[in-house]
Amino acid sequence: MRFSSSPPRPFSRIPLAGRYPAAVALSLLALSPYLILTTATALMEPRIMADIGATAFELQLTSGMSNAAYAFGAVAAADLVQRVARRRIYLFCEVGFVLSSVLALSAPEIGLFSAGVVLQGLFTGMLLVAALPPLVTGHPVGRLRTTAAVISLGLFGMVAFGPLVGGLVGSLGGWRALFAGIAALAAIGLTIGALTFEGNEPPDRRARFDWSAIPLALGTTALPFFGVSWLTRGSFGDPAFFVPVACGLACGVLLVGGQYRKAVPLMPVRPISNTLPVVGTVNAMLVGACFTSLLELTEIYLTREAHYTPLRVGALITPQIVGVFVAAILFRRLVSTRWTPCLALSGTISVAIGAGVLLTVSTANASTVVPIAALLLGFGAGAGVTPGLFLAGFSVPSAQIGPTFALVELLRSEAAFLVGPVLLHLALTTGPAHGFHLAVAITLALVVAGALLLVSLYALGGARPQPPDLESWLSGRSTAYHSPALLAAVRKT
Repeated sequence: MRFSSSPPRPFSRIPLAGRYPAAVALSLLALSPYLILTTATALMEPRIMADIGATAFELQLTSGMSNAAYAFGAVAAADLVQRVARRRIYLFCEVGFVLSSVLALSAPEIGLFSAGVVLQGLFTGMLLVAALPPLVTGHPVGRLRTTAAVISLGLFGMVAFGPLVGGLVGSLGGWRALFAGIAALAAIGLTIGALTFEGNEPPDRRARFDWSAIPLALGTTALPFFGVSWLTRGSFGDPAFFVPVACGLACGVLLVGGQYRKAVPLMPVRPISNTLPVVGTVNAMLVGACFTSLLELTEIYLTREAHYTPLRVGALITPQIVGVFVAAILFRRLVSTRWTPCLALSGTISVAIGAGVLLTVSTANASTVVPIAALLLGFGAGAGVTPGLFLAGFSVPSAQIGPTFALVELLRSEAAFLVGPVLLHLALTTGPAHGFHLAVAITLALVVAGALLLVSLYALGGARPQPPDLESWLSGRSTAYHSPALLAAVRKT
């Protein structure tokens, strides 16, 4: 795998260096194992709880802290890649993921299991920043369309596949075997990476640890994710819920504000504060949060109200894989055109329609309605999140795409894993049937309001559809998008 910042070497010791298929494989294997688990765990929780003697709160806290570690890991890697070669980070994180998977699968009790799962999230977040940017920038522009589709499938294709895996394990057992398979996939990724991932000279080996960003990023992720996890054993009025959430959100505001004002920031907040990247980032946050919430709500309704087996639940949700695949194919065709913002908006609309379909679900028609909604939600996730990610990435120089991905994933994860548990708690405390429809209606309102906000921001920014200048972007000469300032049309008047 070649890096645009590294000089070519005539005799590479890396056998598969520069081979595009191998680069795609190592990137997918870096992200897929953990992303499968993020949506598989819910349907196999009873099996895990029985085997290791865990409570529902302990498993929810494990999941929350793992998601927090994923978001924090991306920011930590953005700091590390300034002074450490990406190849070293990649190999270290893949080894760490294999060992943490072995720790989780062999755990006799919740403490070791939690440690393993949290470390899985941390290493995957770091792999996001170590592995994806070279895949995007290290190959000719003709490969970029395929890369965009691969990233879409890697981020959400595996997420969509998770419920089916979780349903199989939840009904048939064998969660330890699943973790063993996850460890094996990571080991294959490690092997391919060792044969493919070419070294690079870090941009600044003397760069210092960013004390203004990393601690705040830790607070932004760990505190609110602990708070929402507390809802499994408490209520909205508990200080253990609202104090960590409030403090964590305050850390997030300080983090983004500080990065905006800093002359040499870790993450390029100022460059992506223009119309197109803001629209893309907010769209990714909105779609990611609502998709995750609707998926969790549907699983709870089908298991607790309709009394379906985990396998049947996973099978009914599986059509979302088709939706993600269709979105990835469309993104491959449109990423180099002026229609990427329209594709991102279509993802938001698809999620809204999917939520509307779920409002009609009942125990009598769930087997028919849920697959239709899942198809729409899968398309919405694939069409809404990854195009939004690229709207931000193409708005900064190609050398900064890693920190940009870290920032957008931090914000997207924050939205997705804060909104979902809150709505889930609301549904469970109100009652599986009425609470489900109430939470889905709230989610639908959020999507519609968010879509109107995004269209308004786009129009008030005076943005016009434009194809990205990918040649200039890959060469490092300029950004791919030349976005107008936020609210530029209003400021002129």
